[in-house]
Amino acid sequence: MILELEELSHRYGTELAVDDVSFGLESGELVALLGPSGCGKTTIVQAVAGHVRPTAGRVVLRGDDVTDTPPESRRVGIVFQQPTLYPHMTVSENVAYGLAPRDIDPDRRDELVDEYLDLVALHEQRTAYPAELSGGQQRRVELARALAPQPDVLVLDEPLSALDRTLREQLRDEIARIQRETGVTTLFVTHDQEEAMALADRLVVMNDGQVAGVGQPRTLYESPPTPFVASFLGRSNTLSATVVDQHPLTITLGTHEIRLDGTARDFSAGTPVTCHIRPKDLSLRSSAAPGTTPSLPCDVVHVADLGRRYDVTVQSVTGDELVVEQSGNPPATGETITVVMPQDSIQLFGPEQQ
Repeated sequence: MILELEELSHRYGTELAVDDVSFGLESGELVALLGPSGCGKTTIVQAVAGHVRPTAGRVVLRGDDVTDTPPESRRVGIVFQQPTLYPHMTVSENVAYGLAPRDIDPDRRDELVDEYLDLVALHEQRTAYPAELSGGQQRRVELARALAPQPDVLVLDEPLSALDRTLREQLRDEIARIQRETGVTTLFVTHDQEEAMALADRLVVMNDGQVAGVGQPRTLYESPPTPFVASFLGRSNTLSATVVDQHPLTITLGTHEIRLDGTARDFSAGTPVTCHIRPKDLSLRSSAAPGTTPSLPCDVVHVADLGRRYDVTVQSVTGDELVVEQSGNPPATGETITVVMPQDSIQLFGPEQQ
């Protein structure tokens, strides 16, 4: 492991911000630290950088405990959420500034500046000042400055949050390219699920100061370990149900009974469970049409035209609302229809997983 966090906890006064967090990054890996605002991501970044001394636990870099090591003595490059370029310095001077603590020979320093400006495609802007650059170019200068000292770990703390959608997607692709070309071990911190899914080799999902799930993006999306991960990684409908039979597994939604023949879960009768199912996995059919797939009678309460798709909001017989993605020919508001729920798309969570 290049970077390891071992049982990391931190308090700000009486407030517990990070609670017993452990995970690591392998050499060359890009890991996304993902979670909502206030979940502890920033505290972890500050602990890795050396700006926060954790209340408990260790930060280990290349096998060495650096928990008490000052920031300037750690080989950690950081691009923060807010711009940090010096406005009175040119692009090349800003990049060279990141090399100052390394005591590098001036000729080698100039070579590194040129090399990393080439990497981020900004060599032509080397004499420009930050105010003369676009927001995306400024971010790329900060990337070059963080990478030039050739850190053991690159930490990107919400680097795309202040950019518009188109520029964000362009820079996301640039980050992926740069990470592939340099092979630098990278911790990408974000609250944006799409960014994390698109970039990361692995996800570490945080919730309320704790790790809620760790794994490859597709695995966590398709087999979430908790209801929080299911609802946070993409959109998810949530329904409360009760198990009424084990063989085959049968649940009730209100007074409506659904049999889940293909679900290999062992819940005893009477167990309350939470069902999660993605809007894209649901489909609609006429209430009069027959079918053998688990289904639920519903009334259409709203139809949103989103261009590439329709979001059809329905209310079930249980009173719960669900969103169904429809590519075309949506039903009319007020219409009674049936929502079809493929068995392999229904995720069930018991009381111990809440």
